[in-house]
Amino acid sequence: MNPLDLRWLGAVVLSLIAAFTLATVPLPEAVNHWRPAWIALTVLYWAIALPERMGVLSAWFIGILADVMHGALLGQHALGFALIAYLGLIYHQRIRVYPMVQQALVVGSIIFLHQLWMLMIYNTLGSRHYPNTYLLGTLTSALLWPWLFVVLRDLRRRATA
Repeated sequence: MNPLDLRWLGAVVLSLIAAFTLATVPLPEAVNHWRPAWIALTVLYWAIALPERMGVLSAWFIGILADVMHGALLGQHALGFALIAYLGLIYHQRIRVYPMVQQALVVGSIIFLHQLWMLMIYNTLGSRHYPNTYLLGTLTSALLWPWLFVVLRDLRRRATA
């Protein structure tokens, strides 16, 4: 296998390390519910940008890592990220051609489904109860999508050039 073929993997791993780092940065309690879904956004980007390489199984394993990081019910984030990757894979051709504002709305909708899934699991089976303000992260995720898209696109282009 050509080493240039694996350069995309380095870009994916680097972006996921950054996403996991941003997801663990402590925030004040007043703004904690506004935290963007960094890992979910990154998984969705790679599912849209490289659908032949980032699939549901990859998202599942990333979700298992997120479960371990958060101390969550094993499989909770995995199923949520698999759903995100699945939706990204199904609609990647449509999402790619949308204007950036429309992309942000679609991405916000997908992240809302993910956040809603997390909220239901946390409140049903989790040891902590989260208020509905947990869903506010959807708004900041949608607002940050254009910038995250540009950064990850440039990273992908440098890695595959």
